Amino acid sequence: MQPEIVSRRRKRYLAQVEKSVTVLFAGSAPHRTGDQKYPFEINRNFFYLTNLDQENMVLVMIKGKAAIREMLFIEEPDPVMALWVGDVMSKEEASQKSGIAVEDILYLKDLNKILSSYLQVSRNALYGEITNCYLDLERRQMDDVPLDGNRFAYKIRDNYPHVNIHTCYNILANMRLYKDKSEVEEISKAIAITNKAILKMMDESHADIYEYELESHFDQVLKANNTTVSFKSIAAGGKNATILHYEDNNCLIKDNELALFDVGCLSNHYASDITRTFPVNGKFTPRQKEIYEIVLEANKKSIEFLKPGVTWQEFHEYGKKILTDGLLRIGKIKDPKEIGKYYYHSLGHSLGLDVHDVGHLEEPIREGIVVTVEPGLYLADEKIGIRIEDDILITEDGRINLSKDIIKEVSDIEKYMSK
Repeated sequence: MQPEIVSRRRKRYLAQVEKSVTVLFAGSAPHRTGDQKYPFEINRNFFYLTNLDQENMVLVMIKGKAAIREMLFIEEPDPVMALWVGDVMSKEEASQKSGIAVEDILYLKDLNKILSSYLQVSRNALYGEITNCYLDLERRQMDDVPLDGNRFAYKIRDNYPHVNIHTCYNILANMRLYKDKSEVEEISKAIAITNKAILKMMDESHADIYEYELESHFDQVLKANNTTVSFKSIAAGGKNATILHYEDNNCLIKDNELALFDVGCLSNHYASDITRTFPVNGKFTPRQKEIYEIVLEANKKSIEFLKPGVTWQEFHEYGKKILTDGLLRIGKIKDPKEIGKYYYHSLGHSLGLDVHDVGHLEEPIREGIVVTVEPGLYLADEKIGIRIEDDILITEDGRINLSKDIIKEVSDIEKYMSK
């Protein structure tokens, strides 16, 4: 991603906040056990504004009375540690990637001192008295372990009680919801790799294969393309496919059973999220095909239904009705209210730097948003679970199916697997 892109994002962000200091943390890998850490995951809001993917960095943006300043704080090089784990990113490299001037890239040891110079009660000639501090205060549950932004909020509160603490999460969420060309390109790259990996699983599929065996073929393609999964893969055969977030992936898929794979990968941290369902022996039974065609109809028609102005509720109810009508038509249910036995999730979500990306469900779907369309039917009593999911870009007057090349027609799946 070009540094000009993230530079423009920072300007757009600063235009939306009042006179303030904004502090964003890259994060760090938490301790796992012994001398091991969990794999590091960059804070997505930090990455969105910097294009940097390294732990122990801090972005500081000052918006004052008559001036704006951007600063990046990074780890100081340590020649001894470099022998063990390699060099940390240099000031020059960080500047090239982020678009922040080299002279404004400083070392972490100076962070508190420099922040203090802006937050003290006395006025600064260029910036004036700053009484607002914006932090990423994302928190899903009250009992969650506090993240860097939350912990730093306590420090500001205790040391600078005159400073008002605000969250920048909602501002950045609204910015991230609408994807620019570079973001759509990254999502498309992730989808293309996912397509290769799904075809590889179809290539290797056969009766009496374990879920994890098929999953391993997906993982191998990702590894060969220097990427990783965007979420823990769902590899579910037979009745397991009726469990929405099944993740054990350790059971045998028998002859005449379907395999449901809800999978995705990353391209420069942008995610794909695709679900495909296919028979492990390469041939749908008549009953499987009957249910599959209902889900496929809901998938295709719901994609065509999408356009700017449609609400999330309208979108969900539209797809749900197609599934309901399908089950009524074949006699699986007698009353529309029974659909809840066989379909129990929403029709889709926004997609981007997070798989379940930031968004505002109370607002209509608009141009520039990437959404998933993922209807499903889950008939545990028949050991049939089917979901078909695509990734869709909303355009000015409609939509583009970014995953249209991933086969999903019954005839295409059977033809491909017959080879």
